[in-house]
Amino acid sequence: MTATFVKHLECSICAKEHSAREVHTVCSSCGKSLLVRYDLPAARSALRKDELRSRPGGFWKYRPLLPVESDDAVTSLGECVTPLVAVPETAKRLGLAELWVKDEGVLPTGSFKSRGLAMAVSRARELGVTELCIPSAGNAGGALAAYASRAGLKSHVFMPDDTPAANIVECHAYGAEVELVRGTISDAAAAMAQKRASHPHWFDISTLKEPYRLEGKKTMGYELAEQLQDELPDVIVYPTGGGTGLIGMWKAFEEMERLGWIGPQRPRMISVQSSGCAPIVRAFEAGQDRSEFWENAATVASGLRVPRAFADHLILDAVRKSGGSAVAVSDDDLLREALHVAADDGLFLCPEGGAAVAALKVLRARSQIRSDERVVVFNTASALKYVEAFQHCSVIPR
Repeated sequence: MTATFVKHLECSICAKEHSAREVHTVCSSCGKSLLVRYDLPAARSALRKDELRSRPGGFWKYRPLLPVESDDAVTSLGECVTPLVAVPETAKRLGLAELWVKDEGVLPTGSFKSRGLAMAVSRARELGVTELCIPSAGNAGGALAAYASRAGLKSHVFMPDDTPAANIVECHAYGAEVELVRGTISDAAAAMAQKRASHPHWFDISTLKEPYRLEGKKTMGYELAEQLQDELPDVIVYPTGGGTGLIGMWKAFEEMERLGWIGPQRPRMISVQSSGCAPIVRAFEAGQDRSEFWENAATVASGLRVPRAFADHLILDAVRKSGGSAVAVSDDDLLREALHVAADDGLFLCPEGGAAVAALKVLRARSQIRSDERVVVFNTASALKYVEAFQHCSVIPR
């Protein structure tokens, strides 16, 4: 056993406490997302930041601040600390002094979903869960299938029938039961809910409908602080579908401040979506605390085709508290920017990563980012999982 500092689960809305030793999905009172809470004063006294950071094991080095207690439950495929890559030519083109890409595409399943699903599958295994189900626009399904296979658990993945082929193939390869559904991830979720009614032992591991994927995603924030010697960037630009990574980093920054690792200064969090599916952007611009369902959602960036995020209130809260913003970009622009970065700096971004760079152009034009600010964008997956999106692309830069 590894000593962790988990105290309980807490509802993100009504603050009701739930036991962290029992299987939970959402709050038993209001049905909203549960957050893992830690005894941070005790952790501050017991943990040494430099010693923790010097440990091997990728994001698992932060085990005392993560929810998995049993060493035997840890389900790993060799995760690494993902690189923070400077893109100087792109920075110059956008009029920025310092631009970095946090490249999540190098994780074992080719996307940032490795973080959340490694953590959630490990904790589910520890709590005795044997079958897991998920609706997915692509990468989350592949990650669940991989980590469930590694853990010896059964997985059921419900995906839109136009999900990128790479994602469908990998789910089958890992042994998942895959059901393709016409429509978006929302339709896949509805199909899953209908089937789950006759399989009540299936554990729903959907985005922020259980507490532990968020804990895996928050490690992006811990890593980023470590890589920048605890001087957080001025701006973080994050492509947002379900928004777990943005929420997770915001949670990580709060935890690190309470641990005494960083001060109160926070990056401005920028939520980026496609103009073909931008419920968070629309809600942000309208001053709303919740988003509305986006009808006829369509974008080549499959990870952004989420008509309504379950924890939209947490996304909007983090963006506003940080003094950030929400930006929508066109599919042509996000593909063009992904290819520009590849040609200029040798880093091939996925469509969602391209969206983050395209958003920078918008923010610079609006004077919402200064030229002297340090900016980090997230490339959430390997571009090689999106070959179809680029294969017939008509916006290749010349």
